[in-house]
Amino acid sequence: LGYVAWLMAVEGLAVPAYAVWRWRGETVAVLRPFAGLGLLGAALSVAAYGLVLWAQTKAELAPIAALRESSIIVGAAIGAVFFKERFGAPRIAAAALLVVGIGMMLHAS
Repeated sequence: LGYVAWLMAVEGLAVPAYAVWRWRGETVAVLRPFAGLGLLGAALSVAAYGLVLWAQTKAELAPIAALRESSIIVGAAIGAVFFKERFGAPRIAAAALLVVGIGMMLHAS
């Protein structure tokens, strides 16, 4: 867990460091319109991760992991429907593979 936390911290610093380098003195002005939405997204991400950790203390791991993995398919569907992203053969194949993996996790538990 220590290594993962350290890696997440380093990754979390890379994007802001790039923004400061890219926009130099204009970073705050460029990012200000997105600050509220970005902070909301960050808070929701932390809350979602916390909920997963909490759920893992209350139930078996396989169903929770399966539900967590299914969110990838839901996210891809949201991207296709609302953001008009392509949902071609590679994504269909990946979604099918995820469904097979989810089924295997649930069957094993």
